[in-house]
Amino acid sequence: MKCLNAPAKVNLALDILGTRPDGYHDMRMVMQTISLCDIVTVEETAAGFELHTDGDFIPVGKKTLEQRAAEAFFETIGRSMPGLRMTLEKVTPAYAGLGGGSADVAALLRILRDTYAPDMPTEELERVGFIVGSDMPFCIHGGTCLAEGRGEALTDLQPLPDCWLVLCKPDFGIPTPTLFARVDGGELTRRPDIGGMAEALRAGDLEGVAKRLGNVFEEVLPEEYQEVFTIKNRLLELGALNAAMSGSGPTVFGIFRNEKTARQAAEALKRTYAQTYLAEPVKKFNFSE
Repeated sequence: MKCLNAPAKVNLALDILGTRPDGYHDMRMVMQTISLCDIVTVEETAAGFELHTDGDFIPVGKKTLEQRAAEAFFETIGRSMPGLRMTLEKVTPAYAGLGGGSADVAALLRILRDTYAPDMPTEELERVGFIVGSDMPFCIHGGTCLAEGRGEALTDLQPLPDCWLVLCKPDFGIPTPTLFARVDGGELTRRPDIGGMAEALRAGDLEGVAKRLGNVFEEVLPEEYQEVFTIKNRLLELGALNAAMSGSGPTVFGIFRNEKTARQAAEALKRTYAQTYLAEPVKKFNFSE
């Protein structure tokens, strides 16, 4: 039995460059792994693939993302898949723009790689992950990255300077296809300064990074999701250097210079929003461990 953390991510910057011939979108993002995480446990069983979460077995009517990823892994290394039981201890909220589901699958693949193919290069594992999801390569890679293409073309950036993040998810979800459709049907005018953010990261300038937080999905949010901006403003009132929506939302995160202010802000927000979390940045994963 092997156990691994599955850290969530935030998008420090998210831009959409256009629609690709394959129907996906060309993205340009700065992505950051954070300490908010699920816990993934994997053990061999007699046969088949089982997925359990918080003590409950999830019946498989169709193949889950987790099963598809496991099958792709064993096909890549050229051996039959043993029986596997995957157990999730969930902390990261689902459908939140934090990549929680992708992080769980990435942790599964990292466990399988360490157990059955320890010499597999990280890039090859990222290619396996990309078979089942665009966020998977980054969730396998970790750290602070410029992500391009569909999200699979990764360039390491200097780590985000030490700071604290307060994350707040309101009690609704936002359908990702709806936001992409609104982007396709309009013209974006407020694009994040990703080049400037990369320079600020290189200089270790936390304020410079925070100043350049940006997510083009915010520009096309339908009226019914405007509470995102209420949370952003509240984070700023509570001392955040800046705040932005992560991914396709609805979670909003604020960057704080010191722990005390961040904890006070999280406590204040939690009185209204139960799904409020405190986190720190996580550096790139060490695959030699």
